[in-house]
Amino acid sequence: MPEQGGGTVVGAQAWTQVVAAATRAPSIHNTQPWRFAGAPDRLQVYVDPERLLPVLDPTHRQQIISCGVAVEFAAVALRAQAREVAVDVSPDPVDPDHLATVRVLGDRAADDEDRALAAAIPERHTTRAPFLPQAVPAGLFDQLQADAGGYGVWMEDVSRDDAELVTVLLLNQAEEAEQRDPAYRAELEAWLRTDPGAVDGIPVSAVPGDDPAARPSNWLIRDFLAGQRTPQPPRPVADDDPPPPVERPAVLLLGTMGDDRAAWVQAGRALGRVLLRLTAAGLAASPLTQALDWPATRTRLQVELSLVGHAQMLVRTGWPSTPPTVTGRRPVAEVLSTGTD
Repeated sequence: MPEQGGGTVVGAQAWTQVVAAATRAPSIHNTQPWRFAGAPDRLQVYVDPERLLPVLDPTHRQQIISCGVAVEFAAVALRAQAREVAVDVSPDPVDPDHLATVRVLGDRAADDEDRALAAAIPERHTTRAPFLPQAVPAGLFDQLQADAGGYGVWMEDVSRDDAELVTVLLLNQAEEAEQRDPAYRAELEAWLRTDPGAVDGIPVSAVPGDDPAARPSNWLIRDFLAGQRTPQPPRPVADDDPPPPVERPAVLLLGTMGDDRAAWVQAGRALGRVLLRLTAAGLAASPLTQALDWPATRTRLQVELSLVGHAQMLVRTGWPSTPPTVTGRRPVAEVLSTGTD
């Protein structure tokens, strides 16, 4: 066991605040597949086996990545509270649901970056609407790449040249395959929510009403209403009508050398830092995971892009064109246990 952290004690109320920030992490289909256990000097993070997606995510890779984002959000929140933090990513072979330990080592002065990233946690939202036709700031990619590298995670911009053609093709193939799968559609529909007070799942209000396949974009977002749409005739177009502007977001690919639970947690931590950095810069993001859902297309992506390692996450990013849609979160009391419970 790691040594106790320097006499620093974190009480139940403080852990409630930290876990409230951690649970603002995005998760696949907003399943929120995490549990937390707070002790005086550490927070244990677990994947919740009751909130899995057996069709979309049979290996639990994407849900463990989601938990990794929550780990990073917890660490960011603690640092902004002037705590010195260390994270042990060490899945327990005896308890495979255990993923990481966030240890509080002592006190430290919070700096401007700590506060800016923590302030971005409640502001971060998944945005599936088209982005504005405005380029991502020059130099931001280098910063994001450096951030990811601090977790042993590599990152590439695949929204240019041949990498874009390959990735778009595989993503489209995977989306089509998923839409043809009745089990996939049933699982997806089970996580759609029409109740505005829902505490998990994807609210229908957060799903674009237009058919993603008809959107003038070179990147196909996931269609959460596959099979439920009424076919619409194409809009008449005159010969002299100008072509619609094509959305061209920046798309980032994150990957790791390994492909086990520890690597997935680290990929999630890096993703969390990247998302907060983007949010702090005023940008928005959403996942493009279809090509990584299926082993065949994930392997083809690795081969055709000559990746040294394993692709873990695709993220589209740009300047938001619509206000964010807030998705529900489970009460902290449902996911956190402490020594006083």
